[in-house]
Amino acid sequence: MRELIAFIATVVLLVAVALAAQAPEKLVFESKYGNVTFDHAGHAKRAKGDCTVCHDKLFPQSRAPLKFKEGMHKPAEAKRISCGACHRPGGEAFASQGNCVRCHGKK
Repeated sequence: MRELIAFIATVVLLVAVALAAQAPEKLVFESKYGNVTFDHAGHAKRAKGDCTVCHDKLFPQSRAPLKFKEGMHKPAEAKRISCGACHRPGGEAFASQGNCVRCHGKK
């Protein structure tokens, strides 16, 4: 039984490493206010490599395009979802209000 548990744990670890190795360094989200370049590697580093900080509770762990049905900024900040989970007044990161150029139009 121990061998089976060790085997399953090894497989899970290998899958996690493979998924992490495929994570993009940066993602670009198109916006009419200027595209947003998301530094995935930088955010992962701040989370100390713990993907569960954001995935899947804030963002799906998928390469499919994100569809922000709830809306960004005020709706996301109020519900503490997507970027608004951290980027809100009193959050762990800078608030989006008044900081448009920190995300929009960056290259």
